[in-house]
Amino acid sequence: MAVDLTALHWIYVLFIVCIIGFFIMRKDTTLICVVAIFILGLTATHSIHLAVSGVFNSFIYAITELMSTILIISIIVSLSNVMVKSGINDIMISPFARFMKTPSLAYWTVGIVMMMISWFFWPSPAVALLGAVLLPAAMRAGLPALGVAVAMNLFGHGIALSSDFVIQGAPKLTADAAGIPVHQVVEASIPLVIVMGVVTTITAFFFLKRDMKNGKITIEPTAMIEERVEETVLTLKQKRAFAVLIPTLFVLDVVGMIVFNLQGGDATALVGGTAIFIMMVISLLSHNKNGLTEITNYLIEGFTFGFKVFAPVIPIAAFFYLGDSGFIKIIGDYLPQASQGIINDLGVGLSNLVPLTKEVAAVTLTITGAITGLDGSGFSGISLAGSIANLFGTVIGHGVATLTALGQISAIWVGGGVIIPWALIPVAAICRVDPFELARRNLVPVTIGLVVTTIVAIFIL
Repeated sequence: MAVDLTALHWIYVLFIVCIIGFFIMRKDTTLICVVAIFILGLTATHSIHLAVSGVFNSFIYAITELMSTILIISIIVSLSNVMVKSGINDIMISPFARFMKTPSLAYWTVGIVMMMISWFFWPSPAVALLGAVLLPAAMRAGLPALGVAVAMNLFGHGIALSSDFVIQGAPKLTADAAGIPVHQVVEASIPLVIVMGVVTTITAFFFLKRDMKNGKITIEPTAMIEERVEETVLTLKQKRAFAVLIPTLFVLDVVGMIVFNLQGGDATALVGGTAIFIMMVISLLSHNKNGLTEITNYLIEGFTFGFKVFAPVIPIAAFFYLGDSGFIKIIGDYLPQASQGIINDLGVGLSNLVPLTKEVAAVTLTITGAITGLDGSGFSGISLAGSIANLFGTVIGHGVATLTALGQISAIWVGGGVIIPWALIPVAAICRVDPFELARRNLVPVTIGLVVTTIVAIFIL
């Protein structure tokens, strides 16, 4: 049954447009989101103190919903830091260097290893884990540093981060905003991630080989790569043991997910718990008498990273949670009678006014995702993509999960560290290349990939 749209609904739409405008202008959205939450609360309750309280409550609600995601990322970063300082990652990654005999093999080896590590450790920590070992090996094989950076970007910050199959931070955000289970977004994203990944990496590889042949990209001397000094006292035998044990334990986690049918938060908890124990054991063995203190220090480093990444996400997530079931929990039961949530009400109303097709829906989600990625975060706007996917999916009667996955992929490929210069600085710094040149190098492959992926999504819908 359709619900009459009220001022509450139109205010919500107005602020969605304003948020998109802020993204286009590359302005931070925290202020506009807080103002939006306050005005929605004031409109619903007609009470200033309840509206002010609603802003704080919305942050609590968003943090509560995102806490498992923030926690797992923080823990993974803690683990990656101790692996880097102990030198375990060097041992773990070094076997792959033997596959790098030619520039082509180096490109695909760096990319595939980056993708696999990023699924478990997230791309930012993976850059540190891989850069010091694979960069010199790839350059010795004849792949320029710019080519290494492209591979790390596309496979790590592109394929791995946009899919996020293991940690499931991105699907959690978009699924919550779309009002569907996380596993539906993950399943719907698989064909789109494959298409996007194949198209972008092959296109980038073609351009890279062409420019290397034409002399537009030169191969730098490997002498510029500095050797990292290990800071801990693990023996070579211990490092080798951990290099085998760590991936084995994570593979067992994946097996456990399949055997016990663990998904979403349960799967994340298994990976997180495993990472905590590994981090603590390595810390105790690596730092001798200071092991207990270093465990805390690694956790502090991890949480600092985790909250720094998600701080800009919390306000915008708080706003978009108001569009669904979060409204009653944050503001109170002030929605119109028979309302199914602001977003659902808008979807039903829009279906009665506009003949929205699946083609229009898919293109809109891709554009929306790309716009939200312009802030260089990739994550700050995917809640918007999820909400709009819910809205359009309601209108066309199906495809919410596919549209959600499409918006998620578009947002993260643009803003997650692939084509926004200030977002890909970590990779550029590790590889010692100009971030703007790296962004230009990635732009055309990503654009082509988004076009092809959008077309595929239209056929899937």
